[in-house]
Amino acid sequence: MTESVTDNSFETTAVKLLQRFHLLQQERVETYTLFEEGYVAYLKGHPNYNFPLYRQLVHEITETFNKISADIIVIKTRLNDDHRQSAVAGLINKIQDQEQKKLETTVQNQITRQNEIDHPDVPEHKEQSESQKEKLKEIVNKINEFLEELKYESEELYAEEEDENLVER
Repeated sequence: MTESVTDNSFETTAVKLLQRFHLLQQERVETYTLFEEGYVAYLKGHPNYNFPLYRQLVHEITETFNKISADIIVIKTRLNDDHRQSAVAGLINKIQDQEQKKLETTVQNQITRQNEIDHPDVPEHKEQSESQKEKLKEIVNKINEFLEELKYESEELYAEEEDENLVER
């Protein structure tokens, strides 16, 4: 049987929950890369975009992000409720909020970038695209700041687990 964080009967340490969170964050990064690569391929079809293929990509990306988000919500809840790690859970919540903003801004930017290609005579599209790119950089910086805070906030958990492992030997 595969152990899952979302299976409430599965007992796990706070450290293992955090490790799973970091793996899910990495999966998010990889999913964004695939999303961008697929979007760039879609744009290369201008003016004969393959919208059905792009719609399928968006559907698959959405499913992946929803699963990641659901798993992270379970991790956050278990850290807070089972392990009394409200500060760690709070940081994960802040990361989740920023990830939601990042996804919304990414989608808005994709629409703007297509408008920029379809209507090159409208300078507002380029300005809007640049503004959204800056907003994305700011969001990514916030996510990285929260991840750094999470690292420091969780150092004690890793030390405690290491101490418990030494005692068991």
